[in-house]
Amino acid sequence: MRLQLSIFQGQLTILIALLFSLGLTQGAFSQRTAPGSSAQGADRNITSDDQAHGEPAAGSPEPLIASGELLKVTVLGAPDFDQELRVSASGDISLQLVGPVHVAELSARQAELSIEKRLSTAGFFTDPHVSVFIKEYAATQGVSILGEVQRPGVYPLLGIHRLFDVLSVAGGTTPKAGQTVTITHRANPEEPIQLTMSKDPRNLGSNVEILPGDTIIVSQAGVVYVVGGVRRPMAVVMEQGTDMTVLRAIAMAEGTMPDASLTKTKLIRRSGGSPQELPIDLKKILAAKVPDVKLQAEDIVFVPSSAYPGMARRTLDAVVQMTTGLIVYRRY
Repeated sequence: MRLQLSIFQGQLTILIALLFSLGLTQGAFSQRTAPGSSAQGADRNITSDDQAHGEPAAGSPEPLIASGELLKVTVLGAPDFDQELRVSASGDISLQLVGPVHVAELSARQAELSIEKRLSTAGFFTDPHVSVFIKEYAATQGVSILGEVQRPGVYPLLGIHRLFDVLSVAGGTTPKAGQTVTITHRANPEEPIQLTMSKDPRNLGSNVEILPGDTIIVSQAGVVYVVGGVRRPMAVVMEQGTDMTVLRAIAMAEGTMPDASLTKTKLIRRSGGSPQELPIDLKKILAAKVPDVKLQAEDIVFVPSSAYPGMARRTLDAVVQMTTGLIVYRRY
């Protein structure tokens, strides 16, 4: 009898231990799954929020869909719905089941959200996951490159590129190019972006992203003309960020001729209205007796010499005409 009671007590102890262990396991399991459920709910909230806005992340611009482009539309888990559609002139695509959907001027992500909403509203899918891929860009999506580049024109560049790559396609900039570049995005034509290209190849801050449909205009650098009694009459490109003076311009023209009349040098300023004549005593400037004269874009420095007899007494128009032959700008 005592033996049976001992066996019964032992079995009861084991049973209680098992029940207690099972209770702890269930409690731990519930504690582990609760945070996971909460995190999943947070993820769902974030996803819904992102879909509600439908905007790309800041600092990551996306090309916009345009008429004439070829789109590939797929729905996850529904291969029969996969389609390749051309955007019509009105900016629509005609989808199976739901008909026309307007996608022009939308990013691919925004088009995906619009199609998902149409499919859900029509009741064909409960929670569709749509993918829109721009398979072929339209001709209007080319990048227009204008201004001081070797080969201006419209280039059909697909996808997102960098400014330096696009300028290379156009043959690079000309010797007359300035450092200011204006970029106008097709999606925001009212707010063009101006930036200054750096000569330091390590400074990539100006190598911005260029999207299909953008317009790039490379500015022309300011130019001053040095004519008359100099060894190399020329148009001198003004480097941005560097002051151009009379002495520097004449130095770029390889100096004056032996018969140059330094005391009768003239500065002809054409900015604004009619040309104005300003006398310059180049001899005193060279001797550091008077300060050097700072030049402006389109200024003409004329140094009289025996090669141009009487030119110092002639009209300003005669001097201005001497600059018309300087078609090719040269750098030092």
